[in-house]
Amino acid sequence: MRILNILHDSVVDGEGLRTVVFFAGCPHRCFGCHNPQSWDWSNGIQMSAEEALQEIISNSLTNVTFSGGEPFMQAREAKKLARMVKESGKTLWMYTGYTFEEIQRIGNRDMIELLDYADVLVDGRFEWNKKDRALPFRGSGNQRIIRLDKRKGEII
Repeated sequence: MRILNILHDSVVDGEGLRTVVFFAGCPHRCFGCHNPQSWDWSNGIQMSAEEALQEIISNSLTNVTFSGGEPFMQAREAKKLARMVKESGKTLWMYTGYTFEEIQRIGNRDMIELLDYADVLVDGRFEWNKKDRALPFRGSGNQRIIRLDKRKGEII
C-alpha cells in the first residue's frame, strides 16, 4: 500500500492519543483540504501491512486512525492492516470523503470489508462553506462521526 506518513501522538484525529496512518491518493480533492499533498497517488512510500503495523505498534500508548488521502481507495491492502490493528487490541478510527451510505451502496467488497474493522467512521467530503473549527475531530459541518456497534451491526 502507498503510505504518505505515519504520525504518532496525535490528539486531533480521534479520541485519545492516536497513531495516524496517512494513505496516499485521493479522488475527492476537496477545496480547502488540510492535506493536499495526499492527493497524489505517487507520494509517500510503498509499505506492506506488516511494515506499517510494526511502526504502529512501536508506540504502545496510542490507538490508531486511518486518514488520507483516501484509505478506502486502497481498501484491499488497508483491510489487512486494519485486521492486524484490531488483533493487536487497538481501536480504529477511519476518515473518508465518502459517506457511510456511499460505501454501502457503491463500495466494492474490499471497501465494505474495510468498514467492518472501524470502531468510528468520520465520513463526508470537506466542504469549505461548512468549515467549522469548533467541531471536534472534523473540519466541516456536513461530516459525521459515526460510532459503529459491531455487536448489533448498527450505527449508534
